[in-house]
Amino acid sequence: MTEISDRQSAPPSRNRGVRTARLGRVALGAAARWTGDRLDSRGTEQQQRQRRGDRIVATIDALVDQLAAMRGAAMKAGQVLSTVEFPGLDEQQSAYLQGRLASLRDSAPAVDWKQMRRVLASDWEAEPERMLAQIDTRPAAAASIGQVYRGRTFDGRQVAVKVQYPGIAESVEADMRNLRLLSPLLRQLMPGLDVKEILGELEERIAEECDYELEASNHRRVERFWRGHPFIKVPGVDTELSRRRVLVTDWIDGVGLAHISAQPEPVRDRYAEITYRFFYGTAVHLGLALGDPHPGNHMLTPDGSVAFFDFGMLRRLPDGYLQREALIARGIREADAQTVLRGMLELGYLPGDGEQWDSQLLLEYMSSASWWLQVEGPLRLSPEDLWRSTGIVREHMDQLRQMRLPPEALLLRRMEGLLFQTASTLRASAPWGELMRELVEGGAPVGELGEQHARWLSRRHEQRRAETTALA
Repeated sequence: MTEISDRQSAPPSRNRGVRTARLGRVALGAAARWTGDRLDSRGTEQQQRQRRGDRIVATIDALVDQLAAMRGAAMKAGQVLSTVEFPGLDEQQSAYLQGRLASLRDSAPAVDWKQMRRVLASDWEAEPERMLAQIDTRPAAAASIGQVYRGRTFDGRQVAVKVQYPGIAESVEADMRNLRLLSPLLRQLMPGLDVKEILGELEERIAEECDYELEASNHRRVERFWRGHPFIKVPGVDTELSRRRVLVTDWIDGVGLAHISAQPEPVRDRYAEITYRFFYGTAVHLGLALGDPHPGNHMLTPDGSVAFFDFGMLRRLPDGYLQREALIARGIREADAQTVLRGMLELGYLPGDGEQWDSQLLLEYMSSASWWLQVEGPLRLSPEDLWRSTGIVREHMDQLRQMRLPPEALLLRRMEGLLFQTASTLRASAPWGELMRELVEGGAPVGELGEQHARWLSRRHEQRRAETTALA
């Protein structure tokens, strides 16, 4: 969820014709630009590449404008795709697109309370005032699917009440059908993207996110695992008040990224490391790739722990998936080109049987893409690192653009990208390579946070064994 703007808006239009027309205009504009691109052979290769990048920027500009106005599944799909790499852009173009695409998740106008109150009354089958002792009618946060209010139960508990925008669930199928109008555009922007499979994956994940009862179940599973952790908090779910379009959880006070960014280095460093530990720990221990790790979904609490919420968009990873990705990471670290090639083929990042791929080129590309994990010892990131480019991409564009993004890896790559963005925005420092080896490869605990986590995990395992023995 994100902070809301001061302006009010109506719920996203439910008129299918209007929503189709919005994306249709983007598709037509893009088609005209790409036609011009094919016919325009003026200047040097570098000048042609610059003009192609400018056309990509203009197309994304138009797309962001329409998706932001649509909200719902269309906007959510844009948020997920925003972390997919657009190859061949220069640093200035990449930096601009980072900002434009971030706008899809970083602000949202509030929908009028009267509209949202009707959703509450319908799902609760009672007036909200009869279900809660108090509810603040100004939303605390808003996003693509719904917005959050602060309330108080009759027994005095402070709760967060997430309410879905009216008509959102019903628009998912139509929105995803409309997004397929953009398939030719997406293939031009990201040639390695299997558009049909990726849009199918997005539709399934977004449809699940619109079911708050399913999210409540996911949320409870994550909360149960992390319960009692020394520096990670997940609020509990109120199952009696939660419904298909209403999710009620414990309220947790805290501050967000804007406040944390102004804190001293040790505070920023600790916060960034904890976010990595939570999301990768959840992926390793629960087999869940959480698809919404943007800064609006975690905060620093007064006692120094970090609270996490919003578990509507997630992917259950295939058994052993992260271990197979760890094999690629080891291949990169040990400069073993054949291991990198074999691992990428097995996970579906490369089409074909491998004969057409230059393993050394892949090693160089993957090393440059994960440069920050190859540095020995602590490394302080910066916002400039978000668009660090490498000549190898431009030099070998024809082959590298054939790389694929497997659907099962979509949310994992989004998680990875947003975590890197958060750490870079905070100018955070950590021994990132050692941290990833601990979290993904089962390496030794890193630093005091690693030791605390290891002790907690050991106690948790002992408790589970004792409970199992008692039941036997």
